[in-house]
Amino acid sequence: MRGQNQKVYIVGKIYLTLGDTVEIALTKMSSKGQIVIPSELREGMKEGDQLIIIKNDHQLILKKASDMDKNLKEDLAFAKRTEAAWERYKKGEFKTNTAKDFLKDLEKW
Repeated sequence: MRGQNQKVYIVGKIYLTLGDTVEIALTKMSSKGQIVIPSELREGMKEGDQLIIIKNDHQLILKKASDMDKNLKEDLAFAKRTEAAWERYKKGEFKTNTAKDFLKDLEKW
């Protein structure tokens, strides 16, 4: 029987794959500030790997420390672009296109 002060966490999971390179999963933080990286996203990681967390306003980016030196400038630029895109999305500035219309717009660039 569980003690009265013992907490049980049930974590729901949403897992999406967007294109070939972006994977998104949903996880929760425990009362101790711990998070679980879903197994689908742990490829190439092993126990004891050091991770770096980059905080940009309300966004957190998790990176393996061994990869950080190689791509720091690109990661920071990506974080800024992602934050800007998220702000535009919240303002309703994104639009939905068919693939055909998207390709037409792309040709105009």
